This record gives sequence, structure tokens and C-alpha cells, in this order.
Amino acid sequence: MQLFLQRLFDGLDNGAVYAVVAVALVLIFKATTLVNFAQGELAMFGTFIAYILAVEPDDAALSYTLGWASWEVGFLPFGLLAAIFVAMAISAATGAAIERVLIRPFDPTDHLPVVLITLGLFLILNSVAGYLWNFNPRPFPSMFASGTDDFVSIGGARLRHTVIGTWAVMGLMLLALWFILTKTKAGLAFRAVSSNTESARLVGVRVGRTLMFGWALAAAFGTLGGSLVAPKLFLQPNMMATLLIFSFAAATVGGLDSLIGAVVGGITIGLIQSILVGYLGDYDPAFIILSLAVAFLCILTVLWFKPSGLFGTARVERV
Repeated sequence: MQLFLQRLFDGLDNGAVYAVVAVALVLIFKATTLVNFAQGELAMFGTFIAYILAVEPDDAALSYTLGWASWEVGFLPFGLLAAIFVAMAISAATGAAIERVLIRPFDPTDHLPVVLITLGLFLILNSVAGYLWNFNPRPFPSMFASGTDDFVSIGGARLRHTVIGTWAVMGLMLLALWFILTKTKAGLAFRAVSSNTESARLVGVRVGRTLMFGWALAAAFGTLGGSLVAPKLFLQPNMMATLLIFSFAAATVGGLDSLIGAVVGGITIGLIQSILVGYLGDYDPAFIILSLAVAFLCILTVLWFKPSGLFGTARVERV
């Protein structure tokens, strides 16, 4: 039971991170009905920006880091939080610029050019990050306290403060997203475009600006997800590649156009990875390969039996 509880807590931890990135994928899909394959690399780039702002030069082996992480107010890592917030803002501006310059000129009903653009961005951002910062893994500071007693003991299993903190951050993110989408004009316009692009355009909604707003939100929340996972995986240009697969599986399970589904899917994939694969792999070196195989199996199963996902909108066809 102790081992089961421990793997349950680990699954909830992983699931929260998958959910954060899956929400970013869903935001783009809701507005454009396409998958942004560059989402992970945008998140990685934003996390590197947070790293440059936060880490001391001596710790980073880079001469141009600013060391904001040393700013603390009581027990709060104010400097690190400020660095992540600024990185999210820069990522949002980058996402908006990508939509305006690279995505908007193309016909939104023709998905192939846009998909190829996102694949190209994936390769370009990964290569540029490797050129600028090389592929050596770097420790990223955690937003949550760590140490020998950084856990709550439940049934002999350790519920670490990072798990509680990750869920708290995800809850705040979902609350902020709910407020933006339901209480602001930009959010209302985004919901209208997500529902029916042509109808939204006919009633005066500026579809281009609204899609730019969606790309900005997705890039910002992706950076937040990258900042949550970087302390666990170490920061390097390939950090988000595997995580993006799990997050895409989470979005597929929950429904590619459902924000709640992204959260439920993230929890589901995290628990499957930690519990089922954990017992099957039992710390085998091929654990990650088995985890990826299970993620792909989940995607295939959902697409075969319920293509819209658990909470997605079922496609209606006129016959």
C-alpha cells in the first residue's frame, strides 16, 4: 500500500505538469483545429529565458544571467517568480508575433501549410537553443521549498511539497484562464471564434487579433509548464520533446477542444505512467520507452473508440 500511494502521488505530480502543457495545446486547437507541434519548443525557449533572468552567473556558466533568484521575500522566492512571469510575458509576445507573421497569411481552412510551419519552428527553435546554450543539462531552481523534510507523510508514502505546489500553480492557472475566457471581452471573442469562426467574423469579431491572443496565452502557459518540469528533468533544448508526447496524449484522452478534458487527461496519463508502467517496468532502464508506448496506446485507443475524447465536442455531420 505504501508503494501504491507513493506511485499515486508521483502520478498526480506528473499529471499536473502534463495538464498544464495540454491546456496550451487545447487553446490553439480550439481556435484553429490544428495541433501546434512547436508548442514544446516555445515552452523550452521561454524556460531558458526564465533561467537567464533567475540564475546567478557563477551557477549558470553564462556571463549574461541576472541572478534574480536571490531575491526572496520571507519564504517566497520572489525573484524566481518574477523571472518566470517576465519569461511568460516574453513568450506571449513571441507567440503573438508568430501568429501574426507566419500563421495569419495562410488560409485557415488549409491546415497542411500551417502544420508544416509549426514543424519547421520545432526544428528551428531546438537548433537555435542548442547553438546558444548547448545541450548540456542545467539545474533549474524550483519554485517550492526542497530539503530533507520537504514532504508530508501519508500512510508511509511521501507527498512532497513540489506535488502540492504544482497542483496549486495549476489551480491558479485554471482560475486565471477561467476569468480571462469568461469575464473579459478578449475571452468572449476567443470563445466566439472557437465556436464558429465565420459567424464570429460576421458579427464584427476581429478573428486575426483573437487568434493572436490565443497563441499568446498558449505560449505563456507553455512556459509556465516548462518552468514546473525543468527542476525535475534539468534544463536542456530537448527537455520538452518527450513531455509534449505525454501532454498530447493527455489532450487526446480528455478532448482536444476541452480545457477540463486536458486536466482530466493529464491526470489519467500521469497515473497510468506512474502506476501501471511503474509496476510493469519496476525501475527497468527501458521505463521511458514503455511509458511512451503506453502513451501512444492511449492515443490510438481514444482515436479508435471515441475520437472526440472524454470531454471533447462530438463532430456533427450533415447527411
